[in-house]
Amino acid sequence: MTTPIFTFTFLPLFLLISSTFTPITANNLISETCKKCARNDPNLSYKFCVTSLQAAPNSHRADLRRLGLISMKLVQHNVTNTRHFIKHLLKNKKLDKFVRARLDDCLELYTDAIPTIKQAIKNYKKKHNKDANIEVSSIVDASTTCEDGFEERPGLVSPLTKRNKETFQLCIIALSIINMVSSSLY
Repeated sequence: MTTPIFTFTFLPLFLLISSTFTPITANNLISETCKKCARNDPNLSYKFCVTSLQAAPNSHRADLRRLGLISMKLVQHNVTNTRHFIKHLLKNKKLDKFVRARLDDCLELYTDAIPTIKQAIKNYKKKHNKDANIEVSSIVDASTTCEDGFEERPGLVSPLTKRNKETFQLCIIALSIINMVSSSLY
């Protein structure tokens, strides 16, 4: 039995060449996507983006379009948990009236955000990216409106600052990916 010359000549050359190209893996995709997201919005932390997307189930096998869906599901999870957290805070009978009023406002904003993100996910799945973009943008507004309400009283620290910031950043990730998918420039 003779060994073809191809095996000794071209196979090592092929292996050498192919090893110099970095394949696009999910971690590379997440990293590159987050670089673009953070570059487009200075309020977004690259580290937060990577950590959030990598922690999501199935993100390691996702393409860009799927990462968009994953990012919106992260928003959905976040707004749902934040709503529950606000309800828990409102159980405190000793809350200051001003704080209670702001929490009530935030509860309404986050309650409205849940069906909004569900509709955004439906629209994204149907490739109605413009509609999904508008809906996710309204959740960005909800998180900033919630936070701004607490700033009406000087010196008051919002009990929702961390959660509002996370909602904001998760929405920015989703919006950036929707725009990347829509522009087909990725």
